[in-house]
Amino acid sequence: MNGSPGRPDDARVIADSLVRPDLFGELYHRHAAAIHRYAARRLGADAAEDITADTFLTAFRTRSRYDVTRSNAQPWLYGIAANLIGKQRRAEVRSLRALARTGHDPIADTWTDRVDSRVTAQAAQAALAGALAALSVGDRHVLLLVAWADLNYQEVAEALSIPVGTVRSRLNRARRKVRVALGGVDPRLVYDFPEMVRSG
Repeated sequence: MNGSPGRPDDARVIADSLVRPDLFGELYHRHAAAIHRYAARRLGADAAEDITADTFLTAFRTRSRYDVTRSNAQPWLYGIAANLIGKQRRAEVRSLRALARTGHDPIADTWTDRVDSRVTAQAAQAALAGALAALSVGDRHVLLLVAWADLNYQEVAEALSIPVGTVRSRLNRARRKVRVALGGVDPRLVYDFPEMVRSG
């Protein structure tokens, strides 16, 4: 998707857009769907539209400060989205707490196809939502950027402008709290958390 043969990488698109702003649309074309999916998982479909639009507007306005040694702009975009989501932290926590009470998440149901594990996953969703709501915003950002945005430690560090060591410690702390909250249920059955069971 980024920098395939005959196509400039994200850094080149951003650099070129300083002279020709219309070229920035290519960055939106490449990454908007992923940013929207991530925002929808965090805040719901309605808010995701606004978060996605604001992410790319912010990126466009600040593109002159982009580090062009980083060919892939996706971590940068996720970082902007995470900051915007953080400003709506109350809405996210309220949604997670509602899920913790009811055990039903229509947002997650639209993104995952559960068949055999559906009953187990629904039972565990309430516990997971409660655990996510209880995490600090920094720990939640790290955990969800790894689990839902599929970023590696270095990319999360770039996205949030924190050291890799901080990413590791936040992720370990968040994983530990979530495992305790799930009481032994495999986290991969809930909310598509494949990374949570891998060792750090």
